[in-house]
Amino acid sequence: MTNVHLDECDPWQEELLRWPYGRYAKLRDAGPVAYNTKYGFWSMHRFAEVQSAMSDWETFCSSRGVGITDTAKEKAWRPPSLLLNADPPAHTEVRSIVGRIFSPQAVRRLRQRFEDEAADLVASLGDRTEVDAAVELAEAFPLRVFPDAVGVRPEGREHLLQYGRMAFNSEGPKNAIYQEAFRNAEAVHAWINESCRRENLAEEGFGADIWQAHDAGLITAEQALLLVRSVLTAGLDTTIATIGNALLALAQNPEQWRMLRDDPSLARNAFEETLRYDAPVQLFFRTTTRAVQVEGIEIPADAKVLVSIASANRDPRRWGPDADAFRIRRDAAGHVGFGVGIHRCLGQMIARLEGEVLLAALARAYESIEPAGEPHFRLNNVVRSYRNIPLHMTPAH
Repeated sequence: MTNVHLDECDPWQEELLRWPYGRYAKLRDAGPVAYNTKYGFWSMHRFAEVQSAMSDWETFCSSRGVGITDTAKEKAWRPPSLLLNADPPAHTEVRSIVGRIFSPQAVRRLRQRFEDEAADLVASLGDRTEVDAAVELAEAFPLRVFPDAVGVRPEGREHLLQYGRMAFNSEGPKNAIYQEAFRNAEAVHAWINESCRRENLAEEGFGADIWQAHDAGLITAEQALLLVRSVLTAGLDTTIATIGNALLALAQNPEQWRMLRDDPSLARNAFEETLRYDAPVQLFFRTTTRAVQVEGIEIPADAKVLVSIASANRDPRRWGPDADAFRIRRDAAGHVGFGVGIHRCLGQMIARLEGEVLLAALARAYESIEPAGEPHFRLNNVVRSYRNIPLHMTPAH
């Protein structure tokens, strides 16, 4: 492994999960590729290499799992996602079907309802000045609007959050964080599977739209179940995390809140910058289908490769010397927070809509927001988010 930086660290230790950005900088500076001696995987932390690997599905495949486990050698905990854990040609047809369902027109039809729900949620806070932004805003809003958009039955929706944590934590090692996420897993899994069935979904919504593709003979009943499951898995945790991370960053950078307060149309930019600055999905894995040269370093075939999304999004080589700064007027286009290429997140427009309308509603309602105590981090092998974010929020009068 000539010229390869040997990384002896455990990236899933609590201290690094809480604040990984210093380590990312060191790994970027060490070289284009590193080899983790503890777990035996390769990693990329610079923007150019991460973007290139995530774009090249023929060399860096997803069909062997986007976590540390090679699902060609070890059975996954659930049937693989038809979108996230697949490559062409199998991936192409189902992605095309779901892409038509999550069309820009379909998302635009949700805007007024989402705006009304955001205004109602903000109004429900009344004149309170102490708010837990993680629970009362970042979690509460997506849980109000997204399950309804899919058509999920009201009973048991609390299982959606644990199921998402199970899914994302399973992409890392089977550590204590993984074990905690899988407590009561059987009941959660059973609820999810039942909720994806046609008879348990509303007559209108993205879930029903997927089952209509089955009626048209485009997908099988098993595929319809798995596609609804994929939508439910990916549709909450990352949006919740991004909204929470955005509110924390805005509270910690009061000049950025003032910009948003003065011009609520910057809400979309603020959400986008959060995806870059404090990416909800920190990493994914790929598996090499052949030996490949990366800047003169050979990664062998059948190797697991960690692509560090969050590190790439802070790489000064791409974002300039202020890459570690939160700037809502920055042009953050091109970040890899929603993935790249054929595996780019299909639900990204809905997530952006949720973040935009809630941040805009808050900007119109509050003169200022500031930290009101230490935020409590939620340990997760992949997703970066908080259990609690205490904020002091001064209503506008």
